[in-house]
Amino acid sequence: MPWLQLRLNATADTAEKVGDLMSACGALSVTFLDSKDNPVFEPMPGETRLWGETDVMGLWDAEADMDIVVSYLQMHGGLTKGQRYKLEPLEDKDWEREWMDNFHPMQFGERLWICPSWRDAPAADAVNVILDPGLAFGTGTHPTTALCLQWLDSLDLTDKTVVDFGCGSGILAVAALKLGAKSAIGIDIDPQAILASRDNAERNGVSDKLSLYLPDEQPADLKADVVVANILAGPLRELAPLICRLPLPGGHLALSGVLESQAEEVASAYQSHINLDPICQKEEWARISGIAK
Repeated sequence: MPWLQLRLNATADTAEKVGDLMSACGALSVTFLDSKDNPVFEPMPGETRLWGETDVMGLWDAEADMDIVVSYLQMHGGLTKGQRYKLEPLEDKDWEREWMDNFHPMQFGERLWICPSWRDAPAADAVNVILDPGLAFGTGTHPTTALCLQWLDSLDLTDKTVVDFGCGSGILAVAALKLGAKSAIGIDIDPQAILASRDNAERNGVSDKLSLYLPDEQPADLKADVVVANILAGPLRELAPLICRLPLPGGHLALSGVLESQAEEVASAYQSHINLDPICQKEEWARISGIAK
């Protein structure tokens, strides 16, 4: 099916209004794109954060009368007189096939590979985790997940218990089990994440070793040899007293989901309980790790 895309520039004050107007006049989807590569991180719950210079893109059926759409936007203040906009056809593609073609097996550390189910594992004797991109809970493509996977690969997890705090897709817990951990515990505030983690554990044949909890259901005396928390800087700071209680003395802890500029502040919340390693960086992201005192 062919499509038409209308693209125009807006500001943080006007972008949401423009998007609403596009939807009101028949846009099948509306996308906000940072036009100056200036991302905003950690929006407050329920808050829509928009960039200072934002391209708003609406998508219509190719048979839509775009003159009517443009007139509607001009009439209601979504498009000012003389403001430039771009109207372009989009090629009709097999989007699902193209999406699948973009995902390849990825290696983390020396042994660990994350593989989509539709591709062959590159090394049968490696540690292969089968995980498909789906809900945005973590597939290994983001630097913070990569930092955590590399860290897990560097440890001897034989007979160890691992806590994945903020488990999302379960990728870290499943990887730890495939790397030799005796058992893993996944904790997340989102019931959908619990379901995703359970599905991925079953797909990888480790569901019998993985326990999953919402925060108010987790055991009060929970302890583990290895703890990894890939969430965000704000929650990591706020939850530091809770997270510091999870590793056994001498146990390993890793924290990510942290921007390089936030790492020192987050690390300071843990240094009284954790002997910290040098902060590890990947692109603009960081991993904080250490040994529990």
